[in-house]
Amino acid sequence: MNWRLVFGGKCCVRSHSVRKAYSLNIYFWLVVSALGGINSVFIQPVQALESEKNAVVTETKIRRIRETPFPATSVKELLSQSPTNTPSLVQITEVEAVPTDQGVEVILQTPFGEQLQVTNRSSGNNYIADIPNAQLRLPIGDSFTFRSEKPVTGITEITVTNFDANTVRVSIIGETALPTIELFDSDRGLIIGAIAPVPSAQQPPAEDEPIEILVTGEQDGYRVPNASVGTRTDTPLRDIPQSIQVIPQQVLQDRQARSITEGLENTAGITSIVSPASGRDYFTIRGFETYGGFLINGIPDPQISSDGSFVNAERLEVLRGPAAALYGETGSISGTINVVTRQPLSYPFYEVSATAGSYNDYQGVIDLSGPLDDTGMLLYRLIVSYRNYNSFLDFDENTETFIAPSLALRFSQNTDLVIEGDVNILEQNGREAQPILGTVLENPNGEVSRSFNAAGPLNNEQRINGRIGYRLEHRFNNNWRLRNAFRYTFYADDNNNGEPIIFYDSLADDNRTLNRGFLIGSQFYNNFNLDTNLLGTFNTGTIEHQLLIGFSLNQNTTDLNYEFGDAQPVDIFNPVFDQTVNPTGQLSTDSFTTRGTFGVYLQDQIAIAENLKLLLGGRVDFFEETQDDRLADEETSQSDTAFSPRVGIVYQPLPPISLYASYARSFAPTIGIAAGGDTFRPERGTQYEVGIRADITDQLSANLALYDLTRSNVTTPDPNNPVFSVQTGRQRSRGVELDISGEMTPGWNIIGGYAYTDARITEDNDPTIEGNRRYSAPEHSFSLWTTYRIQDGDLQGLGFGVGVYYLGERWADNANTVELPSFFRTDAAIFYERDRFRAAVNFRNLFDVENYTSDYGSGTFVNRGAPFTVLGTVSWQF
Repeated sequence: MNWRLVFGGKCCVRSHSVRKAYSLNIYFWLVVSALGGINSVFIQPVQALESEKNAVVTETKIRRIRETPFPATSVKELLSQSPTNTPSLVQITEVEAVPTDQGVEVILQTPFGEQLQVTNRSSGNNYIADIPNAQLRLPIGDSFTFRSEKPVTGITEITVTNFDANTVRVSIIGETALPTIELFDSDRGLIIGAIAPVPSAQQPPAEDEPIEILVTGEQDGYRVPNASVGTRTDTPLRDIPQSIQVIPQQVLQDRQARSITEGLENTAGITSIVSPASGRDYFTIRGFETYGGFLINGIPDPQISSDGSFVNAERLEVLRGPAAALYGETGSISGTINVVTRQPLSYPFYEVSATAGSYNDYQGVIDLSGPLDDTGMLLYRLIVSYRNYNSFLDFDENTETFIAPSLALRFSQNTDLVIEGDVNILEQNGREAQPILGTVLENPNGEVSRSFNAAGPLNNEQRINGRIGYRLEHRFNNNWRLRNAFRYTFYADDNNNGEPIIFYDSLADDNRTLNRGFLIGSQFYNNFNLDTNLLGTFNTGTIEHQLLIGFSLNQNTTDLNYEFGDAQPVDIFNPVFDQTVNPTGQLSTDSFTTRGTFGVYLQDQIAIAENLKLLLGGRVDFFEETQDDRLADEETSQSDTAFSPRVGIVYQPLPPISLYASYARSFAPTIGIAAGGDTFRPERGTQYEVGIRADITDQLSANLALYDLTRSNVTTPDPNNPVFSVQTGRQRSRGVELDISGEMTPGWNIIGGYAYTDARITEDNDPTIEGNRRYSAPEHSFSLWTTYRIQDGDLQGLGFGVGVYYLGERWADNANTVELPSFFRTDAAIFYERDRFRAAVNFRNLFDVENYTSDYGSGTFVNRGAPFTVLGTVSWQF
C-alpha cells in the first residue's frame, strides 16, 4: 500500500520535531473530505506503481478540516467564518533564504501558525512547489516577489512569487542537478530545505521517473493577473466586471518609460492632450479628458500628473470608465490611473543606474532596499535620482532632483505599517505650444521650426511636488482585516520670487507675429486624504462574500495669486526675443479655495458559484467648497451630495474564459451659479459595459470590451445671458477596446491594444457643434510593443524590442475646426542582461515621423511631438 504525492528528487517531511524520509518517486495522495457538520478525514490508499515497490512510507501529520460553515447568527460568528467553497486564503508575510551546512532553507512565514499544503513538481534542475490558497504579502497587503540568486554553492536561484490569485509558487534551481528537498512544519510556518546537488561525477545513476514539465510564471513578465485598482482588493482581473489593463515593471523597463504618458502608450484608447516635452501628464480616455483621476497605491493623489517624478513607479494600473463607487470624484468619468510605487523589500537589494540620451539628457538613479534589523521586522527603501536634461525645444533646460524614502514596520505577525513619501524638485524653463498655422496647416510665410519655443530664454522656474503618508493594516484573522491610510500631498510654484513666465496669446493677422503674455505670482496646492476600511470574507449558506466597507475624508486647498499682462511679441519665423515685461504690482487673481469631501462606500464581491460572481457597490459623497476672493473681498460657498453605484456580473463558462457586464456612474463637483441663482448640480457619467477576458495560456491573456458612456450636466453658455452658464450639455462615447499582454513563447513577450472610439457632443446650446466629435478622441488608435530575449547559448541575455504606435485623425477642438493628422510612430530597443548587469539602448520615433497632440482643446495652437531620440542605460545590482 502506498500514498500518492509526486516529488522530484529526494524529499523528507517533518511534522514539528518528527522527520520522515521518503525516497525518489514516491506517490502520496491525500483525499480529505468534510462531511456535513462532522469533522472527518478520509485517506484513500492506492496501489503502488512498479517503480515504488521499495518506497518507504511513514506517518505524517494531517490537519483536520473545519466543519462546514453555517449562516452566521452573530457578529462573532460572522468574523470567525471561512468561505464554504474554498479554504481561507493564507497570508505569507515573510520569506527568508537562510544558508545551512548542506544547502539553504526557504522559510515561508504565516501569521497565525497556519500550515501550508504543498504540491511538488520538478522540471530538469528546477524543483517547483505550488502552495494553493496562499498569497505573498508585503506590509499593507501588496503583492511582492522574492528572489535570491546563487544563495549557496550548487543552488542557482530561488524565487517565491504569486503564480495566480490563490497560489504561491516556489522554484529552487540546482546548478548541476535537481536539489534534494526537505519540508518542515515549524511555529513560524513552512520551511523548505534544499540540499545542493553533488557534482555530476559523484551522483548515483538516476532512476527512470515520470517528470511533469512545467513553465514557471515570469516574476517580472508582461502579464499581471491581479490588480487592486478595480475593487480595492487584490482580485484577479478575470473576476472584475470592468476593463482593466496593467502596465508592469518589465514593460516600463524595456521601453525606458520616463513619464506616465510614455507608460500609458502601451494601452489603447488613451491620448495625450499636452506636449510630450511638458512635465504635465493629462489625457483623454474613452474620449473624455481626465485631469484628476490619479491614485498612488490606491489613494487619490491629484498632483502626481503635474511635474511629478516617475522614477519609483513599479507599475501602472488603468481602470477604464467610472470608478466613483470606490474613489469618489477621483474615479472620473473616463478612467482612473493607479501608480503603484516600489516598496521596501525583505532581502538586500542595491542598484545603481546611469542614463544618457539625446538633447543632453543625463540621469543617475540609486535604489537601495532591505531589512534594517536581524528579525526582518523593519524594512526600508531609498530611491534617489538626479536628472539634467534639455529637449528638442529651444531654451528648454531642466534639472530634476527626486528622493523617495520608505519604511515598512511589522509590529507583530498581524499588524503592519508602511511610512512612505517623496519629493520632486523641478527647475524648468518655459515651454509653449506652436500655432497651428505653420505646423498642421499651411502658412503662407512658411513652416514654423520644430524647435520654436514661444517662451524664449527665461530663468528656470522651481516647482516642488511631494507627499508623505502611511498605510496601516491589522489582520484580526485570515478572513478580516482593518486598513487605514493617510497622505498629505503638496505642490508649490512661486515663480522664483517675481520672475515672469511668458506664454503664447494669439497669432496676429499677418500670420507671423505671435502676441505673448506674462504672469508673475505663485500657486500652492495642499491635499489631505484619510481612508479607513474593513475587508472581510464570510458566507451566507453556500454563497461566499468578500465585503468592503469604508469611509474617506479629503480636503484640498488652493492658494493662487497672479498678475497677468502683455509681453513683447515675437516673429515665429525669425524669432528675436525681447523678454522685457512691465508688471504693475496689481494682482489679476488672488483667491484661496477649500474643498472638503466625506465619502462612505460599500462593496460586496459575491461568489454565487465557482464560475458565477456578482459585484455590488456604491458610494455616497458629501462635499462643500468655499472660495475666498481676496480681490473682491467676497466669500462664496457651495455644497452638494452625490451617489455613485456600480453593479457587475462575471460568468465563466470555461475556466480560462470570463464573460462580464457592468453598470457604473461617476460624479464631478461643478462649482458655479446659474443666472437664476441656482447652484450647479454635479456633472455625471453613466457607463454600460460588456466584455470578455480570456486567459489564452498561463502567461498570455486578452480582454475585449464594448461600452456606452454618457456625460451629462455639462455646463454650456446660457443663450439668454452669455455671462452665465447652464447645465444642458450632454456628450456620449461608444467604442470597442481590445488589449493583449503576456508571453507568446519562452522569451517572446507582447503587450498591445486597439481602440475604436466614437465620442460626440449630443446636446449643446450651440447648435453648430451638436453632433461634432470630441477633441483629441481619434476614431482609431493602436499600439504594440514586443520583445524577445535569447534563452540559451553564448548570446543568452541579449534581447531586442520593437513597437508601433498609431493615432488616427482627431480634432484639435470641439468646434471641429482643425483636424490633426494621423501618425504611425516606430520605437525599438536592444538590451543585454547578464546576472546583475543590464545595458540597454532605446530608440524612439525611429523614422522621425512628424506628430502632434492637441493643446488642451485649443483650435489655434498645437503641441509638436519629439523627433528621433536615443536613450542609453546601464544598471548594476549588487
